[in-house]
Amino acid sequence: METLMKDYGWVVLGLVAALSAAGVTLFGSIGLEKVDPILATTLRSIIMMATLVVVSLISGQLQPLWQGGSNVDGRAWLFIILAGLSGAISWLAYFAALRLGVASKISALDRLSVAFIFVLSLLFLGERHGWQGWLGLGLLVAGVYLIAAD
Repeated sequence: METLMKDYGWVVLGLVAALSAAGVTLFGSIGLEKVDPILATTLRSIIMMATLVVVSLISGQLQPLWQGGSNVDGRAWLFIILAGLSGAISWLAYFAALRLGVASKISALDRLSVAFIFVLSLLFLGERHGWQGWLGLGLLVAGVYLIAAD
């Protein structure tokens, strides 16, 4: 069982992430019926922060920060801050779009992030992709188009 989780745990966690992301879209779309998207995004972020702080406390991950023994150096902080800003911009735009459009089409467009990551990982991380990856990229972009243009 341990080997199975070690080898395929990322698949399980990826599927949990995808299902949770679907919940964000579904619940967010319903919750935005009478709420400003900026306020909704702010409240969502506060709830996420509280949840993450509790999980970090339970797992002991915050203790090194308080005791000065953390391995979060200046470079790590820079990229964590940039990731946080990117996430905030993404969710502000996402919730604003949910207020204006159809959830399934917006979610499809949001999945273009996979295509952007695929190309940017090649340019900035030096990742190499085989023909299956490039075919998958083409199918993904085509699928997004078909869903969003419906």
